[in-house]
Amino acid sequence: MFEFPKWTNSLRPILGAFLVLGPAYVVVLLALGGSPQATAVGYQPQQPVPYSHALHAGKLGIDCRYCHTTVETAAHAAVPPTQTCMNCHAKIRAESPKLLPVRESYATGLPVPWVRVHDLPDFVYFNHSAHVRRGVGCVECHGRIDTMDVVTQVERLSMGWCLDCHRSPERHLRPPEMVTRMGWVPPEDPEAYGRRLRQANNINPSTDCWTCHR
Repeated sequence: MFEFPKWTNSLRPILGAFLVLGPAYVVVLLALGGSPQATAVGYQPQQPVPYSHALHAGKLGIDCRYCHTTVETAAHAAVPPTQTCMNCHAKIRAESPKLLPVRESYATGLPVPWVRVHDLPDFVYFNHSAHVRRGVGCVECHGRIDTMDVVTQVERLSMGWCLDCHRSPERHLRPPEMVTRMGWVPPEDPEAYGRRLRQANNINPSTDCWTCHR
């Protein structure tokens, strides 16, 4: 009959502690991993210029693509250069103290140090144009940006959140020409309408790892 060496008796307390603390550690890890601190839901950094999307995109109705010019053609939605701001503000509120960083940027050629709100990890690849051109509206990821005085992250942007959409994209689809219309609503049941759009536009999102982790 096989007998364990006596020194293995010293492992019993360690094993017991592992059996008790191991599951607790996993639970805490999962809880923290899904918390706002980890997913950044509610993240609302202070910007160098108090730019209000509620005013510009909402009240004034400026299309997202006027500032984010590459959203339909590139992986990244470009942050607008200072010249874009000055197209209007060279004449409108040209002396406002709130716009001093913009005027300084225009004079020096240095960019305004905007703080990025929606910032995926470096190991994640996301292509804005691939989504926008297939009819995924800005609101699906960014929320009602046209009502925000200060941009806030409203979605988790987690892997599970992305996969949920890739597996069942129907409710998130709209005609591509409507992607920047924040208040757009489907003319019928979102699922049925989305299914037709998905079939008509041959939309079959990949769920392979390499799609986002390249």
